[in-house]
Amino acid sequence: METSSETSGTNCRNVFVKVNDWFIIFNTQMSKQKNILVLTPFFSPNTGGVETHLDDLVEYLANKDYQVYVLTYQPLMNNIKVQSIERKPNLEIRRIKWFRGNLFSKFEPYPLLQSIYLVPRLLISVIGFMLKHKNDIDIIHAQGVSAAFVARITKFFFRKKIVVSTHAVYGWLYNMKQGSFFARIIKCIFNGFDQVLTLSEQSRNELIKIGVNPEKVVTYRYWVNQDVFKPKDIPRSKFKVLFVGRLIEIKGILTLIKVARKNKDMTFVFIGEGPLLGRIKEAAKDDNIIFLGRVKNTELSSWYNDADVVVMPSLYEEGYGRVILEALSCGTPVIASNRGGIKEVLTDSVGMLIEPTEEEITKALKEINLEKLSKNCRPYAEKMFSSNNALVIEKAYKE
Repeated sequence: METSSETSGTNCRNVFVKVNDWFIIFNTQMSKQKNILVLTPFFSPNTGGVETHLDDLVEYLANKDYQVYVLTYQPLMNNIKVQSIERKPNLEIRRIKWFRGNLFSKFEPYPLLQSIYLVPRLLISVIGFMLKHKNDIDIIHAQGVSAAFVARITKFFFRKKIVVSTHAVYGWLYNMKQGSFFARIIKCIFNGFDQVLTLSEQSRNELIKIGVNPEKVVTYRYWVNQDVFKPKDIPRSKFKVLFVGRLIEIKGILTLIKVARKNKDMTFVFIGEGPLLGRIKEAAKDDNIIFLGRVKNTELSSWYNDADVVVMPSLYEEGYGRVILEALSCGTPVIASNRGGIKEVLTDSVGMLIEPTEEEITKALKEINLEKLSKNCRPYAEKMFSSNNALVIEKAYKE
């Protein structure tokens, strides 16, 4: 027969076990990572800085035990066909069929047409997805203005936390003067978000100026996998210049072709795809111009290492310039336009900022001090572009 002290001890142990079990369950619930829906018109195998960043982002989140869903289009910038639904550990990618024919590039100078092209089908798809999975999603993370518009409407119906990332300085594309039509629209859209992540201080200041709540606007940076993008010992002979990017006029590619044709003592290598494909193929008939077409991001490291310098002669306000991050991580200096967010990422310790003209590009190529700049590139990249930059995005999810 149990004594009263034994009974009391047993009861205490039972209470302790129950409290401990409750604490473990409570602690597990508190530490459980959220389920994220990444909403974007563009995703790999589209090529570009945004697409590569999103690959890095979903990989980072999946490795941190977030459950990530991506809702996007089938590639709009090329004719590559991929699975409609792709599943990996902690990651599900859903790609929607839509009209292609390079329509996005044709509509690029016309923001309203871009939105008409991108928004309706994406909106229908996300509403359908949320009707089935509303209990599976904690946060919707929109990428860019079109996806932001879709996310704002979706929040009206499903009351989820919404975060938006910008990937551009919008002033060059939209009329962003305070009080203008597009400024009012973007202000209205972004003020409905719980957090606005801008890729540069210039973009942040631009949004605040048109009336977006400054308490919601936080600046973040891209990052690169520095185990992939790292220096390699590759012997060089002839001075080699590398361009990586979309083959469109605003990237300054036609200007760089003219520079190449006037500097036969240098080799110019072009990597990318886009509407100017025919022009660059024609230029590649010259002995000192090499065109490689589309190269997988994971294979770019060798080309950065093979180059003496990377040139980014953009004619518009670039959001950031991911090519710069990758090149510097490989120890290769960069010559780039003094446009947009580029000014915030490229310093004179690792590269040169110039006006994107034939004369300035040629002058920079002949005057650049490779020995001085090259030794600074990798340490600078390790400090500025590690995966620690993702913590800003994680913080936005948790606040």
